[in-house]
Amino acid sequence: MASSARNIAVVQGSDSESVQQLLVEAVANWRANGVKVAGVTAHRHGSPDRKCTAGILRDIGSGDQFQIYFETAPSGTACDLDASGVDAACATVLDEIAASDVVVLSKFGKLEAMQKGLFPAFEAAIAAGRPVVTTVSAKHREAWKEYAPDASYIRADNAVLAEWLARQS
Repeated sequence: MASSARNIAVVQGSDSESVQQLLVEAVANWRANGVKVAGVTAHRHGSPDRKCTAGILRDIGSGDQFQIYFETAPSGTACDLDASGVDAACATVLDEIAASDVVVLSKFGKLEAMQKGLFPAFEAAIAAGRPVVTTVSAKHREAWKEYAPDASYIRADNAVLAEWLARQS
């Protein structure tokens, strides 16, 4: 369980793609106003024939992109999530947290529920006292609730997200 999850906002919306776009817009607005933002946003791979939506994680600070899917799903699974790409993205975020005002982590999902993937970035941001903005996979809500029972849930709206961040100072 996170030691202090009160400064975590879970953005909830109708679909993952629109919520990720909202995060991209919020990050651009915050950065334009001098807010130092660390983290990653998720972007689809664009292949309609895939069952899994894993695509690209884009580092907010550098713009570097990390492929998080296998070209071909491993045998015995329909999920083509490649944890090594998520791990590489997480390592980059870990280096940026200390200098940030807020941390945006695209999602708490399958890997994070197993304390892998972006999980170390969640832990580091919380330990550093940084506000965290994320989304939570529907399949892993119970694991999330165990990890961050005091997190705030906010609707996917730029004004609501900006108000939430303003209250964190």
